[in-house]
Amino acid sequence: MFEKQAAVFFYAVSPVHVGAGQAIDVIDNPIQRERHTRHPCFAGSGIKGAIRHNLTASGESKENINRLLGPDSNADLHAGAISFGDAQLVALPVRSLKGGFVYATCPQALARAQRLLNITGTKVNWPSLNVAEGQSLIANPALLSRDKLHLEAFEYTAKASNELAAIASDIANKALPETAEYQFFREKIKTDLVVLSDTDFSYFSENAMLVEPHVRIDEDTGAAQEGGLFYTENLPPESILIAPLMASKTRTGKPDDQLDAHEVFQMIYQKINGKLLQIGGDATTGRGLVVTQVAGA
Repeated sequence: MFEKQAAVFFYAVSPVHVGAGQAIDVIDNPIQRERHTRHPCFAGSGIKGAIRHNLTASGESKENINRLLGPDSNADLHAGAISFGDAQLVALPVRSLKGGFVYATCPQALARAQRLLNITGTKVNWPSLNVAEGQSLIANPALLSRDKLHLEAFEYTAKASNELAAIASDIANKALPETAEYQFFREKIKTDLVVLSDTDFSYFSENAMLVEPHVRIDEDTGAAQEGGLFYTENLPPESILIAPLMASKTRTGKPDDQLDAHEVFQMIYQKINGKLLQIGGDATTGRGLVVTQVAGA
């Protein structure tokens, strides 16, 4: 039984490709998505694997890693004391006519994030927001052009919201470390978080991803292989996701190796909070860099 819970924010610093396998479609290598919302997501198993890889790369002992995450082989020996749930989307960067880009979200995404924060021990009381299709809520009038908000090729009627400003400030403070290199982005979230309707946001979560063409090169000719062009989908940098983190006492079964849930949680907290991690594929091309921030420590 998991006795300690918290929520972990993932802020994408680079494009992130957490793959869903190959597809027979325009995009050959799509990213993982939730079935019911079609929002991009990170599977909990993938997060746990990325944490294991990062701990190994940082020189953490195998014994300590197995104590926290369980053995990577012979898993029947004992279970790990740490579990990660699936990461769900909180906000997505969308190109804007003013301000470069905004952090777009929707009432559904905010409600799910608030629910996760509350059930993992971080009490928040964000007000409910209602937005009709074709409309938006903003906290920064400077984003408007002739009283309209322009995102990509779409125009939205905008309404100022003091309630949104409070939500944006709370997300900014919880999702990013309080260090100088992230100050610009914390302030931008506070001013440039925009709420669209669930329907309008769903369009961007499906179609505003970064899609990159790749070409396989023939080693003998040095030219592109015939049929070697393929497209890979990436979650864009500046995306924000949130996942549950749960801790129990260690389960190694060794009498001299017993840590309670609080001790286990503190160990993983020190390893990941405010740290830059790599998750997903294409690591050698700089993909998958995310900074993690634990809420509810």
